[in-house]
Amino acid sequence: MFRELSIQGSYKTHLLWFLSYKKIGVQVVESYAFLKSVLDTITEHIVVIDKQGNILFVNESWSAFGQNNACLIDEKWNGVNYLSECDKAAAMGDDFGVKAASGIRSVITADKKGFYFEYPCHSPNEERWFMIRVTPFTVEGDHCFVISHQNITERKLAEEEVLNLSRIDGLTDIPNRRYFNEFLDSEWKRCRRLGMPISLAIVDLDHFKLLNDTYGHQAGDSCLKSIGQVLKTFATRPGDLCARYGGEEFAIVYGNTHLDKAQILINKLLDDIRLLNIANEKSPTLPILTASIGLSTMHPNKENNESELIKEADELLYSAKNNGRNQVFKRSTRA
Repeated sequence: MFRELSIQGSYKTHLLWFLSYKKIGVQVVESYAFLKSVLDTITEHIVVIDKQGNILFVNESWSAFGQNNACLIDEKWNGVNYLSECDKAAAMGDDFGVKAASGIRSVITADKKGFYFEYPCHSPNEERWFMIRVTPFTVEGDHCFVISHQNITERKLAEEEVLNLSRIDGLTDIPNRRYFNEFLDSEWKRCRRLGMPISLAIVDLDHFKLLNDTYGHQAGDSCLKSIGQVLKTFATRPGDLCARYGGEEFAIVYGNTHLDKAQILINKLLDDIRLLNIANEKSPTLPILTASIGLSTMHPNKENNESELIKEADELLYSAKNNGRNQVFKRSTRA
């Protein structure tokens, strides 16, 4: 249509068409219902705040996400202070809350023209990633700020797939120690923020050196591969991870998991390792491969850290080994 006008129409025709278009456009733009309908069709979660951080508007995607994800504020968002909510999350140890509050304030004070960063927002059943973007605008002299949250899960999962190649143990095909450390740090912070427990099991294969000496290192490698395949079936949620901890030691992280539930899983793991029926005839425990496991559960808070969780699980592992092996020693600690 634009090309047709530029070629065939006169200047007067162009002017009349433009004025007519502008008049219609103003009528449309001034229609709140029209604008709201447009914003409600956008899949990004959009919120508008004023200079104090008070929420002036949220679109349908924002409201629906809150309702579908057990958000404490799931209906009446107008009047809620977005910055206060970020500060509350920050006080609970949420890195996202810290970065979001700082970034939004930097735009409000005009120290930055805009702000964005990416953050994880996993549900119990799937990994999810979002990008927050803050953009200022002015309407009738008042300064307002659009905050959008875009779902970038597809891209992040593709990036993680590439990154995971450097995080996977080449022999067992499960995460390595480096990734275990990264994951535990992230999951500890998530559980602290949400007031959830976290459980860690450290698994040591009993008398593995005897198995290697008796059957050779190829048999030992085959054994470790089999253990890796079994462990994969015990870490299926986004908050779970199995990893090769080092040598014949393995670790399993269970986010948002109390001791009683973790114990059920770990007892089954112990059974499944025995059911592999891998020969270890010179073992004084049993003539098949067995394992000893230390299982610790903690409630993350300001007074503890993930290093204490590792230390406790390791101490429990050695208690299991020193008391006959082929068993689980467990403990739950709140402080």
